[in-house]
Amino acid sequence: MSLTGHRTWIFDNKPKIISSGTTGGPFEAKGMLAEDFDFLHSDLWLKEDSYEKAHKVLLEEACERAIEKAGLQKGHIQFFLAGDLINQITPTSFAAETLGAPYFGLFGACSTSMEGLALSAYIVNTKGANYILTGASSHNTAVEKQFRFPTEYGEQKPPTSQWTVTGAGVGLISDKGEGPAVTSATIGRIVNMGMTDPYNMGGAMAPAAVDTIETHLKERDIDSSYYDLIVTGDLGHIGREVSLDLFTKHDISIPEEIYQDCGLMIYREGQPVLAGASGTACSAVVTYGHLLNRIKAGELKRILVVATGSLHSPLTVQQNETIPCIAHAVSIEFGGDQS
Repeated sequence: MSLTGHRTWIFDNKPKIISSGTTGGPFEAKGMLAEDFDFLHSDLWLKEDSYEKAHKVLLEEACERAIEKAGLQKGHIQFFLAGDLINQITPTSFAAETLGAPYFGLFGACSTSMEGLALSAYIVNTKGANYILTGASSHNTAVEKQFRFPTEYGEQKPPTSQWTVTGAGVGLISDKGEGPAVTSATIGRIVNMGMTDPYNMGGAMAPAAVDTIETHLKERDIDSSYYDLIVTGDLGHIGREVSLDLFTKHDISIPEEIYQDCGLMIYREGQPVLAGASGTACSAVVTYGHLLNRIKAGELKRILVVATGSLHSPLTVQQNETIPCIAHAVSIEFGGDQS
């Protein structure tokens, strides 16, 4: 493995995503990508007595599905790297107890999916493990209860706010077997533009996404045409427009047709999601479901997934702190060819 520039790892051994698992809720079942989920639930409770317990089940099911697809058992998993948005990532930690694998709990907010994939690929690439399970999850009602108000309160949201995805997405990373290769990762740094509005996370996160994309292209010495698709995590309509403006200001040429956002891909036109989707599961379910399926179908050969995270909390909002943001980029390539 080599470090290119200051923030980019090149994975010479090309760790593979040999399987994946995705779960979703009733709102996702009505969305654009319903066919790309392994499991979809008809209600938010999942037969549990709290939304947080339902959240745990979403992740457990995704993990079980990924292990099953790979023809493995739980005992084959050497490390589990994952996280969520709930206090002290407790749904993930309880799911880790069920899985029984050595566990790294991660918190990068909605950037957690690619944080986990980058670290997993690093470990596998350096022969630190043969099988690692990594992913992220969120639950709309559990997150709303923590970061805003319970849905029963009926709070009216501004048009800049986004809809938290109910779901979980995981990938099984290995140096054995077949699958798309994880070829590089550019690790994000904190970018804080002084925004304080927790209902405009897309606008807050956009500069971090642009910073990481610009660094990735520069440190790999490639231009955007290297990729068939560059997809951000959950900038939504507002954040995507901000990022396009910033690309122009920074003289970064990325054609709009190859620049997409997971938060604009999940739901259908007319679903009441305001500025788009968000949540830790947003980029996770799109990547480990829809995008991997397109790679396997031969529609895409090289993609760059840039998961974005707004690192605020209810505490920081109450103290009128500004919002620190981050974005991690991971390249996934069919066959692992590099220029």
